[in-house]
Amino acid sequence: MEPESQHTKKHYRLAREITETVILTILMFLIIRSAVQNFNIDGTSMEPNLHNTELILVDKWSYLFHPPKRGDIIVFKAPPDPAEDYIKRVIGLPGDTITIKGTTVIVDGVTLHETYVAAQNQGVPPGARTITNLRVPPNDYFVLGDNRAISSDSRIWGFVPRANIIGRAAFVYWPLGQSNDGFVPGVSSVFAKIHQHTSQSSNPFTFITANINALWLLLIPALALAYLRRKSLQRWFMRSSPSP
Repeated sequence: MEPESQHTKKHYRLAREITETVILTILMFLIIRSAVQNFNIDGTSMEPNLHNTELILVDKWSYLFHPPKRGDIIVFKAPPDPAEDYIKRVIGLPGDTITIKGTTVIVDGVTLHETYVAAQNQGVPPGARTITNLRVPPNDYFVLGDNRAISSDSRIWGFVPRANIIGRAAFVYWPLGQSNDGFVPGVSSVFAKIHQHTSQSSNPFTFITANINALWLLLIPALALAYLRRKSLQRWFMRSSPSP
């Protein structure tokens, strides 16, 4: 009976290990999917900072803890066509007053010196409205593309509802070797002279919540691999240990 018992135990261990691996894989997928999402840049409206066909990670989790900030690059369901996703930069928050004179953007009376807009990309796209003392409604955001001359943004179709926002562009991961691969840089200094809403006040966890979710795609698989590696080593030691 002993050989049969040993055989049964081996089958049980194998079934348990397969079950653990499957459950771990499913949990890993669900956690990653809830935290980050990949997004393919389609077009040049965010030049020179994001390029056509680039692949980025979108942080979907941080905005559960704090609202979008001025300067964030966000991915959202396009108000003109919710079946499409757009990517633009947040310029105005709920309660802000926006004025645009030609290519000059003024938020709550403060003229922005937008370091992320290249001189060759300045301009006014066809269909852009005249914007003077436009107040951003509650739960809405005013967004602009960095390539101002061609971007279809809030100058044309209005505000982005908070419910449309998918997440924040956090990490450019493909293709490698571009001028902007890695974490998307912050531009908070451009908006530093504008009064900060209560929700925008400094928080010791702001940096952590702003960046840690983009690492889920790397961190969780690494932890899973470490766990599976440990299980594999345990099995090897069990097989190598002499029987009593």
